[in-house]
Amino acid sequence: MIALIDYGAGNLTSVRKALTALGADFATPTRPEECARFSALIVPGVGHFAATSALVGPWRDTIAETVNRGTPLLGICLGMQWLFEGSDEAPEVPGLGVLAGRVTRLRGDADAGLKIPHVGWNALDFRGTARILAGLEPHAHVYFTHSYAAPVTDACVAATTHGDTFAAVVERGNVFGVQFHPEKSSEAGLQIIRNFLDVTRIVSAALPHAEAQC
Repeated sequence: MIALIDYGAGNLTSVRKALTALGADFATPTRPEECARFSALIVPGVGHFAATSALVGPWRDTIAETVNRGTPLLGICLGMQWLFEGSDEAPEVPGLGVLAGRVTRLRGDADAGLKIPHVGWNALDFRGTARILAGLEPHAHVYFTHSYAAPVTDACVAATTHGDTFAAVVERGNVFGVQFHPEKSSEAGLQIIRNFLDVTRIVSAALPHAEAQC
């Protein structure tokens, strides 16, 4: 069962619809300690990075511990930004820190008509192979809406350019993130969620505590 983390900033309704369409079992834990019983975690999110301050403390500590034990984690949009060390949008709020680097504001390009926020469909520039991108066509288009973005590091498996080139998809071990909204990105987005569910099934079967999970 997938834990859908609700910290008051997530686009939970559309994510729930996508998970339901794919036949996934999911629930929303109400206490941090419940995370240990799930086979995977999804942290969605829209809006200002300051909203993630609701996760500082027990939620952040518990999610970090759960991920360190090998449980897969998917961050969506603001949830992906939270995977990094922090964001210039709210410098006082720490990220989860499982990926190195800080999130910065996109500069856009007024002369080229590239406005901020970046809203709309854009292409993914694949950078090597990744489990989260299995089955997607090269330069698949997905739906973005954001003003801040994560840097291109060795965790970046797909980048997108909107004035600046930024990390659109990250993958490192059992940690995954997408800057766009897969639940609003038609079949390409559903394929990404499907890939995460496939990884979850494989990892769960191998984890020592898998039998104790829902």
